[in-house]
This record gives sequence, C-alpha cells and structure tokens, in this order.
Amino acid sequence: MKFGVVIFPSKTLQDLVNSYRKRYDPHYSLITPHITLKNAFEATEDDAKQVADKLRKIAGNHYPFSIKTTKVSSFQPVNNVIYLKVEPTVELNDLHVEINHELNQEAPEYKFVPHITLGQKLSNDEHSDIYGSLRMKKFDHEEKIDRFHLLYQLENGSWTVYETFRLGRDQ
Repeated sequence: MKFGVVIFPSKTLQDLVNSYRKRYDPHYSLITPHITLKNAFEATEDDAKQVADKLRKIAGNHYPFSIKTTKVSSFQPVNNVIYLKVEPTVELNDLHVEINHELNQEAPEYKFVPHITLGQKLSNDEHSDIYGSLRMKKFDHEEKIDRFHLLYQLENGSWTVYETFRLGRDQ
C-alpha cells in the first residue's frame, strides 16, 4: 500500500487553490490541496500502525506554527508544475526533517520546497501561458497549522486520511 504524510491547509486556502487545480491539475479529484511532508512510500497495513506511532510521537515534539503564501512559482525546467509557494520556516522544515528521518526508507528524490500544487502535467506552451498570468497575481495568505495527516492511497488512485496528528499535544 502507498502512504504519504501531508498538511492540509484551511478550507479558505483549499478553495482558492482548487479554483486553479480543477482546470490545471489532472490529480484534482484524487487528493485535496496539501503540503507534502513525506512523499509516497510503500508500507503494509501492519507497518502503518508503527508509522502512526512514530508520527504521534513526532507531533508531540512540535508546536503549531504559521504558514504564509505570497506568490506562484514553478519547478520548470525539472517539470512543468506550477505551485503556490509556501514560505519556508524553521518549524515547517524541522517537522519535515524529523518525519523523513524517522520514516526514512530512502533518500528524498528532491530538496524540500514547501508548496501547494496549482497545476501539473502541462505542455510547455500551457505551462508558459498559465505561469505567465498567475505569477502576476498576489497570493497573500497566512494561517496557523496545528495538525498533519498520514494518508493512504485507495485502489482508484485517490488518497484518504489514515490518521490525523495534532501538534504539541502529549499523545
């Protein structure tokens, strides 16, 4: 089974992101807008219980923190992904590092760039047009993050929550 660890932003931010994703992201219907803390990894259902125990402990080591978005960016030329940039913070990075250290099966493929995907799998022309218009817009948004989630992938390719972990509580 595939699992992943993510932060879901507020409904307000999800609604804004989805207004673009429904047009530009073929994964729109498979997963809610999110910030990936741990990329998809394989685990059995028995392993998932151990993973959840580790994540519960990690959540207790961290306190709620704020995230801020300000602009759109892109991963081009690596791939044609357009995303809402989440300003890096020590708290977000520390949470990412600890999760990946504790659950590490292999080295991450990419450096951690906190973001929320707006569009992906775009042709070069689509990417250029969409990115050109979106980068002119302001996306000033700030909110408090107080939880993260362990997800698993269903047979139809969609993702659903296995367990939610609240930050800063004795679990």
